[in-house]
Formats: sequence, structure tokens, C-alpha cells
Amino acid sequence: AFSGNTNADSVVYYKLHHTIKARFLRFVPLDWNPNGRIGMRIEVYGCTYRSEVVGFDGKSCLIYTFNQKLMSALKDVISLKFKTMQSDGILLHREGQNGDHITLELIKGKLSLFINLGDTKTHPSNAQINITLGSLLDDQHWHSVLIEHFNNQVNFTVDKHTHHFHAKGEFNYLDLDYELSFGGIPIPGKSGTLSRRNFHGCFENIYYNGMNIIDLARRH
Repeated sequence: AFSGNTNADSVVYYKLHHTIKARFLRFVPLDWNPNGRIGMRIEVYGCTYRSEVVGFDGKSCLIYTFNQKLMSALKDVISLKFKTMQSDGILLHREGQNGDHITLELIKGKLSLFINLGDTKTHPSNAQINITLGSLLDDQHWHSVLIEHFNNQVNFTVDKHTHHFHAKGEFNYLDLDYELSFGGIPIPGKSGTLSRRNFHGCFENIYYNGMNIIDLARRH
């Protein structure tokens, strides 16, 4: 509860000790100043927020090719926000020469993370990982996605709901190219049973290991 002013001109200022992240704020008056007129004015000042947005029309994709000398095979962090009215589409895809791939796909309003070794003869028990999170994500609201891969531990988060899993050595075998595509698969290759439907909607603040992908695209 916050106490307001007791006259017509002064301003009462409060600085919160902890940050608040919310879509809406609701203020409920608890009591009025008995010596003044009924009225309330509130201003809220937030932190600086940088927004980089890119739109996809269902036929396009954004490709990021990175320097293999600067990358670590033991760590990958990918974060983005998306909104769409389409229930299906590829959000991101990375593929190797032997059919290995990592794909994030929206299927019937749910997000599925696929990790495929490609070589089922060599690693039959660990050839495919499929984790699904969220529902009704095609509601034209922003949804956040975070994929963290450290060694062979993977955290997959959608709107603060996280699934932790141990990859049991899969990432030691993955043979992936140094190219990551967002919004679709540029040249469908060995990606098995994927729908291959490109994403139709918007992405905001795409980051790969700290690199601002949309900003790099704007600056060519």
C-alpha cells in the first residue's frame, strides 16, 4: 500500500526495491484523503527496454552464419519472443551433414523442441528427443522462448515454464553446421518428418549467445 499526498500540489514518489515484470498493473484505492477531493493520478516509470522486431510472411526466413572459431561446442543460449495467429510453423532450425538437426517448431499451437542424431544405427536409444511445452500459443500475444544447452544439460523454457533434461551424450555426437535459420528451413534437406511450414508472424529480440540477430540483419 502506498500513501498519497495530502494537498493539491505535492507529489509523493516511491522507488521499488525489487523489479516488477507484468503485462498489466491494477491500482485499487483503499482510502481517500478526508481533507481533500476525491481523485487519483499515478505515473509509472519503467526500465529502458530495447525492442527489435522482424516479421515473417510464411515464405521467408532469417539465416545467421557464425564464425566457428569464436563458438564453443559446450554452450548454446538462444532466446526470442514470438507472436502469431498460425498454429504451425518452424521457429528455428540447425542441421548437420549427417541428418543431425535441432528444430523448434510450432505444432497445433504448442512448441516442440526436436533434437535428432540422424544416425539411428550408431545411437538407436538416443536418436530422437522431442519436448513439447505450452498451448494455444497462436493467440497473437507475445510468448518468450529460451533454450539453454550447457555440456549435455538442456533447459527448454516457454513463458517461464521450464523443462530440464539430460541429453545423455547426444550433443557429443551432433554434427551441426555453423548456420542457424529462424522462421523456416531455407533448403529442406534430411529433416525427416517435419512439416516444413515456415513461420508466419513476428519475432522480437532474437539472441544467440549474446548476439542480437535482428540488429545484425538490419546492419547487413
